[in-house]
Amino acid sequence: MKQTSPAVLPRQKTNATKSAPDLQEQIRLRAYGLYEQRGREGNELDDWLQAESDVTQPKAKTVIP
Repeated sequence: MKQTSPAVLPRQKTNATKSAPDLQEQIRLRAYGLYEQRGREGNELDDWLQAESDVTQPKAKTVIP
């Protein structure tokens, strides 16, 4: 079976294709929301990493039969 290089596969639109400033702003807002939810306490790096994951990971779509 012939393997296809990832460079030739059709490009799918993902959150990663957003502009860097727009993506960074979304992460910043999500991180701040996490900080607020926790009562304005905690570790900002943990909030940033969680927000980055939340914003950049594709969302699972729920299928209702």
